[in-house]
Amino acid sequence: MAKYHMNKSEREIKDRAEISRLLKRGKYATIALCRDNEPYIVTLSCGYDEETESLYFHSALKGLKIDFLKSNPAACATIIEDRGYVKNDCRHEYSSLVIFGKMEIIEGLEDKKRALEILLKQLEDDPGAMKERFIKNEAQYGSFCMLKLKVEHLTGKSGS
Repeated sequence: MAKYHMNKSEREIKDRAEISRLLKRGKYATIALCRDNEPYIVTLSCGYDEETESLYFHSALKGLKIDFLKSNPAACATIIEDRGYVKNDCRHEYSSLVIFGKMEIIEGLEDKKRALEILLKQLEDDPGAMKERFIKNEAQYGSFCMLKLKVEHLTGKSGS
């Protein structure tokens, strides 16, 4: 994909620490997919792993997004930190990331366990309690899907 310059370059987020903070604090990402010139967009809870530079998502085993991913793994996602609209000033305070990469369905049990741990750690105050509540045994990992979006490129922008 060709790289575009940001029209308002003073708003570009270049600081790696700020980008990492946004990835680690984001609770959901909106994912854009495409197959045969047909678009699809879906918002999913996410967890970020700095070690693999990947976002992880929970999914059903079957469905439209799985069909799209099997046809075309290219994905684009956005994470937004919305700090609100400022009335009477005609502006919005936010930070956002646009993430490009390939999405894959995680197959191996150990990789699936790790992906779920990353996701729960980012979303829950007590991830262990949630895991105990919903995962009674290893066979239950076969009842859902975990997805991985490897970050290939991203851009960040803020408005304040």
